[in-house]
Amino acid sequence: MRDAALFTLTAFGGPQAHISILLKEFVKKRQYISESDLLELNAFTQILPGPSSTQTIIGIAYKVGGLQMALLTFLVWIIPSATAMCLIALAYSSLGQKERFDHVLQFVQPVAVGTVGYAAFTLARSVLKTRTTMWLAIGAVIVTLILKNAFVFPILILIGGIISSALETTAEENALRVKLFAGINRNKVLYFLGVLLVFAILGAIINQTSPFSLPIRLFENFYRNGIIIFGGGQVLVPLMFTEFVEMKHYLSSEQFITGYAFQQIVPGPTFSFSSFLGAMAMKNSGSGIGGQVVGSIVATLGINLPGAILVLFFVPFWSDLKKITRIKNSLSGINAVAVGFIIAAFIFLMKPIGVSFLSMGLVISTFLILYLTNIRTPFLIIAGVLMGLLV
Repeated sequence: MRDAALFTLTAFGGPQAHISILLKEFVKKRQYISESDLLELNAFTQILPGPSSTQTIIGIAYKVGGLQMALLTFLVWIIPSATAMCLIALAYSSLGQKERFDHVLQFVQPVAVGTVGYAAFTLARSVLKTRTTMWLAIGAVIVTLILKNAFVFPILILIGGIISSALETTAEENALRVKLFAGINRNKVLYFLGVLLVFAILGAIINQTSPFSLPIRLFENFYRNGIIIFGGGQVLVPLMFTEFVEMKHYLSSEQFITGYAFQQIVPGPTFSFSSFLGAMAMKNSGSGIGGQVVGSIVATLGINLPGAILVLFFVPFWSDLKKITRIKNSLSGINAVAVGFIIAAFIFLMKPIGVSFLSMGLVISTFLILYLTNIRTPFLIIAGVLMGLLV
């Protein structure tokens, strides 16, 4: 548990940086798991919806100490960063209207948008290697920009996975898939989906003037998105922006970008961004500090629970699942669609920061620094804060 806590407090930089820390600390130094097992587990989490870093560390804990260790590690991993983002939301609520704070955000927000642009570029370069993946990404961008509907995301993810899996899977692998999945407990799958349905129904039938209505709806919203998010925290941005800003107006685009910027300087899972979103949604509904804390908690649990449940459900027969090529083949199509989502998010996020010499200069500078140097995102966000304070 001590090692997991230390990892939580030093894990900056997103899933790519997290896996390198796990390799150094949990494999080479502590020898909790072999290098091949770690890489296989990390690859396996890529084909599951949810936060890949969270699922990887839960999987390691499960292999080391069983279910209890996995659950404790899950809490140790998500609580510090979620708490930090909740406190940032509370501070933003009390300072957000002050001129000085807004001046700082003029520098921080374009830097955050620049990091989204760089994420889209790097993921596109590694994923879009065939004509099929390129067309899937382009289609995802066009459909997302036109429809601006949260229901577009799961449909496009499903289509992308089906197309790539169908094109790359042989008949022999189809037969293997049937054999391996014959032993899955379908009742557990129904329980998993049942949680989503129960909270969706509760959110629909409870009067929206009730103080319990928004927290229940927030849990359902985040839990549903936790089921369909492939590709980690980068894909979280376009999904959350479309649903919570464009559709439901839980928070403003400026508040959204601010939360994303501050998440970049907080260690731990990138899904801790949801903690800020939940708190701000409750604040904008008129709730006090207590309501904001509740919003932070339900958002954090909602977005993380699906991925945690899935990895704990599948890890016991991990050795069989990693043989299923049809599942692995769906990943290229899913990732291609995810690239489209991130490109669309970059376009959406450019609108609130506006087109000015300052904003465009910071966006382009951020992209070039990330592309040409080894300087990490947290340092760029801190630099943006310092510029806002000093200029």
